[in-house]
Amino acid sequence: MARHIYSCPLRWSDMDAFGHVNNVVFLRYLEEARIDFMFRLAPGNGSPSFSGGSVVARHEIDYVRPLVHRHEPVTVESWVTKIGAASLTIAYEIKDPDQVYVRASTVVVPYDLAAGRPRRISAEEKSFLQEYLDEGVKDALAA
Repeated sequence: MARHIYSCPLRWSDMDAFGHVNNVVFLRYLEEARIDFMFRLAPGNGSPSFSGGSVVARHEIDYVRPLVHRHEPVTVESWVTKIGAASLTIAYEIKDPDQVYVRASTVVVPYDLAAGRPRRISAEEKSFLQEYLDEGVKDALAA
């Protein structure tokens, strides 16, 4: 299974009064990594994949340890844990090589902005997502 790796800069404004990155800011880090994954890495030159819109249906976050502000970026690893007909689940770890700060997941629904409604995942999108699908999930689907 491939994991998408995103190097996320920490900004001075990310820090709260206690000297660590605020819990709400972690959602922004997840968003930056997700956008990088879904839009910049969409398959094919000029591919319309994921460009028609998407909405977040759910976030789940486990804060493992505080992240103290510093000048070095933090790594956000992303992978897919579920691909449905009209939704997908992306898992994340926000980490350094020796420690994890956050484990999270997001349910994303592709959305047709012009029609104002959810849409199905295209064959091209599904093929792209399967490259990042967790091996344990792949094995369970094959059984």
